Amino acid sequence: MINVLIADDHPIVRQGLRQILSGLPDMEVAGEAINAQQTLEQVRAGGWDVLVLDISMPGRSGFDILNELKHEQPNLPVLVLSTHSEDQFAVRVLKAGASGYLTKENAPAELIRAIRKVVGGGKYISDKLAESLAFGLDAATERLSHEALSDREFQVVQMIASGKTLADIAASLSLSAKTVSTYRTRLLRKLNLKTTADIIRYAIENGLNK
Repeated sequence: MINVLIADDHPIVRQGLRQILSGLPDMEVAGEAINAQQTLEQVRAGGWDVLVLDISMPGRSGFDILNELKHEQPNLPVLVLSTHSEDQFAVRVLKAGASGYLTKENAPAELIRAIRKVVGGGKYISDKLAESLAFGLDAATERLSHEALSDREFQVVQMIASGKTLADIAASLSLSAKTVSTYRTRLLRKLNLKTTADIIRYAIENGLNK
């Protein structure tokens, strides 16, 4: 039996995932978490075969969870299930330690297939993304500026784009306002921008606010 831990702050999503997996003879949703603290506490308690993780939860994000699990539970497969588009997030979360990436718009059958694959030791991305990555290896395309951002910088871009102030971001990420201001300065330099409005515009134009 595959013991599944679901980490998502939306109760409707958790209920939907439970309904999808409850009728399967080889899977059981044995636990749920609504934030990073609960997720890490349950993972540390043990007994899980896979973590299905939303990358964008309030407070500490899924990237923070992946970073900790990479050191604490490197053998636990993590399947990221997100509303964010694959082309913006999949490669980043795989580099951060996830075993697979799936958007929430995918069919239930693909979710089941993805869970079984990562539990079996494989990596999971959609056929569409795999094809895109394969063509990308041959294409002489210029690397986008935001691809050079660290996971934390990427997260700050998203939060700025969502309308949060630096004080809001500091409180949400448990960082000092000075630290967040430093991240903003780095973002402006790396993205070759001048103002917060420029960051918001860049995020929208590149789909980072979705």
